[in-house]
Amino acid sequence: MTPMTAQSSRFGVSLPPPGVLLDWLPIVLGCLLLFVPTLVAFSDIWLHEDQAHGPIILCLSAWLIYRSAPEIGALPGAPNGVALGWVLFIVSMLFYIVGRSQEVLSAEMLGFIGTMASLIIIKFGLRALRIVWFAFFFMLFMVPLPGTLVTMLTMPMKMAVSYATEHLLFWAGFPIARSGVILQIGQYQLLVADACAGLQTLLALESLGLFYLNVVQHTSAFRNIALAILIIPISFTANVMRVMTLTLITYFFGDAAGQGFLHGFAGMVLFVSALVLILSLDTFLQWLVRRHEAKRASVVKATP
Repeated sequence: MTPMTAQSSRFGVSLPPPGVLLDWLPIVLGCLLLFVPTLVAFSDIWLHEDQAHGPIILCLSAWLIYRSAPEIGALPGAPNGVALGWVLFIVSMLFYIVGRSQEVLSAEMLGFIGTMASLIIIKFGLRALRIVWFAFFFMLFMVPLPGTLVTMLTMPMKMAVSYATEHLLFWAGFPIARSGVILQIGQYQLLVADACAGLQTLLALESLGLFYLNVVQHTSAFRNIALAILIIPISFTANVMRVMTLTLITYFFGDAAGQGFLHGFAGMVLFVSALVLILSLDTFLQWLVRRHEAKRASVVKATP
């Protein structure tokens, strides 16, 4: 492993030694030449509502790797598993070449993720990859799913969200009816689109919950497992809240408001409500864990 002793410049900024800069320069240039066109191509896809979480996931993954850089740099000894890293590099580049040349976006993104992981192994070893494994797992949520799979799973999800929205608003006294995934409220008709209640939205919210779990790193196994499982119903609830928000915006302010700026605002409601639900549930699970620990401590204390 190349030693990573930092040098201080006259501006007080820590700089890597010249040997490290020369070592990484061809790698950085190669990655820029390969993957900047990919990210530019994906920028068009990320403008679509059902893929808008892509750049967020990429930035958060880069932050996770950056946060672990000191720990990786402090690993002792030579990198292990370099041969496996080269195998992963070759396979990933094949995925990337096929995806780039044939416009298969899933293969192209998988090639990008695999190549980045292989460079970590080649330069720092498998121990480094174990440190940042979640960042690369997290990147998998950027991979577009096959259209047939999305279509197959999205329709029942849209039906469930539409059903829940209709009954909750009807219970609240609003004049609403439903036909399939079409909601009729007042004089307005709303089609529950894939972006509002589809599989990609569910995956985006699931990734948000998993990122939260990775950052907080609870010591309680029960708390981690319970929260990971309950993220799915939380995501569904957040989707229902979003569709309800759009429906009420359309009912009170008209169709133009529902399809304009406030439509994007409803997207913010989706993620904010999901985050609030995750934090609230986590607080409740924390209370359960502490209560259980307090009871167990009292029983141990009372035992002669």
